Amino acid sequence: MKLSRRSLLATTAAVAAATAPAASAQAAPRRSPALRTGFERLAAAGYAALDGQRVGIVTNPTGVTRDVRHIVDVMHADRRVDLTAVFGPEHGFRGTAQAGGSEGRYDDPATGLPVYDTYLKSGQPLADVFTASGVDTVVFDIQDVGARFYTYIWTLYDCMEAAALAGKRFVVLDRPNPVTGRAALGPVLHKEFATFVGRQPIAQAHGMTVAEFARLFNGEFLTTPVRLDTVLMTGWKRAEFYDASGLPWVPPSPNMPTPDTALVYSGTCLFEGTNLSEGRGTTRPFELLGAEGIDGRWAAAANALGLPGVRFREAYFAPTFSKFQGKTVGGVQLHVHDRAAFDPVRTGIALLVTARQVWSGFAWRADDWIDKLTGSTRVRTMIDAGAGADEVVAGWREELAAFRKVRKEYLLYG
Repeated sequence: MKLSRRSLLATTAAVAAATAPAASAQAAPRRSPALRTGFERLAAAGYAALDGQRVGIVTNPTGVTRDVRHIVDVMHADRRVDLTAVFGPEHGFRGTAQAGGSEGRYDDPATGLPVYDTYLKSGQPLADVFTASGVDTVVFDIQDVGARFYTYIWTLYDCMEAAALAGKRFVVLDRPNPVTGRAALGPVLHKEFATFVGRQPIAQAHGMTVAEFARLFNGEFLTTPVRLDTVLMTGWKRAEFYDASGLPWVPPSPNMPTPDTALVYSGTCLFEGTNLSEGRGTTRPFELLGAEGIDGRWAAAANALGLPGVRFREAYFAPTFSKFQGKTVGGVQLHVHDRAAFDPVRTGIALLVTARQVWSGFAWRADDWIDKLTGSTRVRTMIDAGAGADEVVAGWREELAAFRKVRKEYLLYG
């Protein structure tokens, strides 16, 4: 008998389940995690929400099951769902591209499915991609990290807009916000600064899941709302960090290796807008920051502020790529000791202020990228004028309160 890859994958999964070793009698009983992702609930229902549909999925390496099988492989092997296309975002579907790159159009060697590139496509050109793929329904399942300038939420936005233009249905499978969904923090984007690191006026640390965002985008920002369905999680609490989920962590991008990275990212990514290294090319990107000529005075100045939940260590490192490649630089490493008290955006601002105070070489990137990251000129101009961290933070209080009011209408979990 000749087995197709689809049949072989299904048979292998069944044999693995049937032959799994029994738990030791001496071991404590293992409890199934209470949290179930959107994909887990979709699969458990036999993909009923996709019945009779030709399905394309927007995903990347984070689209995995609890036992780290990729959902594309799982769906392709299951005859109950007609998966016909894959759409890859920044870094690509299989994750082979670095920041600012994608994998292009190709056929996936593992499944034979056509993979279409969505990166930097939007509007009618992206709608044309969905039309050419022949799908009826576009599914989205990507792990976000909770920051406005992380591009996957804007991939979500662009794909929703394009699906509406192409007359496609859109289904979002939800996953946890790894840094909790407790609160929105930081400045809100001003529309004149809209780019792919911020399409719409939301807070820098948004405290939302992708399903909540899909509802917000449809309700507040899309001129033509898409036919939207969301498959929610069960068992997720807004105050929980990622390690409470019981889910494996797959780096959503090459420089997001751990949930610890995500915890600080919404603040320290601001250093992309400066001439300091944000730690790319190290094993601790966004936790290590520095430049040539910086010494222990920076860590001392940052520690003197008494910021809640975090301490700063004088650190030296040599990035293997990106800024200061192959050179030894000095700076700080963030050590978060109280996640609940830690405010990443306030911390990022405080580090910018103190870096400028202690290092005469401090400069913004010539293209004013900091304005794209923070969403306006205000942070840059206030720091240049000598404002302290608390004064800068106070500057976005009213716009943040307005965003929080809108955000509250779209929250789905307690």
